Amino acid sequence: MKIRFPKDGKFGQFGGKYIPETLVPAVQELEEAYLKFKDDKNFTKELDYYLREYAGRPTPLYFAKNLTEKVGGAKIYLKREDLLHGGAHKINNTLGQALLAKKMKKKRIIAETGAGQHGVATAMACSCLGLRSEVYMGYKDTQRQRLNVFRMKILGSMVHPVMSGTQTLKDAINEAIRDWITNVETTYYLLGSAVGPHPYPVMVRDFQSVIGKEIAQQMKGLGKKSPDSLVACVGGGSNAIGTFYPLLETGVEMFGVEAGGEGLDTDHHSATLNAGKKGVLHGMMTYLLQDEEGQIRDTHSIAAGLDYPGVGPEHSYLKDSKRVKYGSASDQDAVNAFLMLAKHEGIIPALESAHAVAYAIKIAKTRPKSEIIVVTLSGRGDKDVEVVENYLNQNVKNKK
Repeated sequence: MKIRFPKDGKFGQFGGKYIPETLVPAVQELEEAYLKFKDDKNFTKELDYYLREYAGRPTPLYFAKNLTEKVGGAKIYLKREDLLHGGAHKINNTLGQALLAKKMKKKRIIAETGAGQHGVATAMACSCLGLRSEVYMGYKDTQRQRLNVFRMKILGSMVHPVMSGTQTLKDAINEAIRDWITNVETTYYLLGSAVGPHPYPVMVRDFQSVIGKEIAQQMKGLGKKSPDSLVACVGGGSNAIGTFYPLLETGVEMFGVEAGGEGLDTDHHSATLNAGKKGVLHGMMTYLLQDEEGQIRDTHSIAAGLDYPGVGPEHSYLKDSKRVKYGSASDQDAVNAFLMLAKHEGIIPALESAHAVAYAIKIAKTRPKSEIIVVTLSGRGDKDVEVVENYLNQNVKNKK
């Protein structure tokens, strides 16, 4: 079940390296560098230092007592990745990859971003480590996440709005890959989720696995070997795979939550694992949202970070092997959970994380009070307050 470093880059039939010849040397160089440094004591020690002293790890495992009492049923705990520097789990991966890029003597870093959190985390890590960064972001996302765009610029990163396609995360990745092909010798592509050609899904998972490792350790402090259930949102799937991977060989029940948008019976969602078919995109074989002719479908989510037509290949493997259950939460579910957590716990979650909170609430109602559900709160919701306000105002207008 647990695949540490697949030699062929495959999780079962998923993953691989579906890349143009021009990128083969760069991907090979990356794989060799990662294999060299991932277990290197000095590299690990340096990364641990930055995660602790710069990013703010370990993050708390917080008992959401008020929310639990309001919902009834199982106890809900929140893994507070929202408290990290930058406001999201993304910094775990950007520090790891930026440090690796520095060891590889790359001076220019490019990245893609959807909600902007990965872009901000890339800009922070590069600023901290003395590297130059440029970020590709779909134009539509730059409009709904203007605050994060400005944050990236303040942090010294150049932001490239992408006007092609749906002007969202998929198109930002396309442009970043084009840049990488053109500047492959001098540039490091710092991919933000557990997607893309091997070794990216493995690297990102490993850098994010600090989440699940801490959960396991913190549960011991509560007198339990592990939680009864883990819940995390899934777009590309980095926070979820980082939560799940260290505990895959335990009996913990695991739930990945995709963006149900306006409903899975509509074309306005991003629930790839629930409604997708197998195919190849961005260098990997995985589940994708496709039309009848195999073309990539437009996606929709109120959460910019979940608005992606694919998913990390390890999640596709975990779905088919039935180790992890994948559900969805609608835009309305996410907004309701966003407001509920803010009102009862004084915590404003990212809309991405709110999908996981919504699903955890649903599960908790059906479970005994003795059980513990841990939700990875992957980010904070400052960036989404205006989005939620607009959503609520639009709903009021529609009802009139």
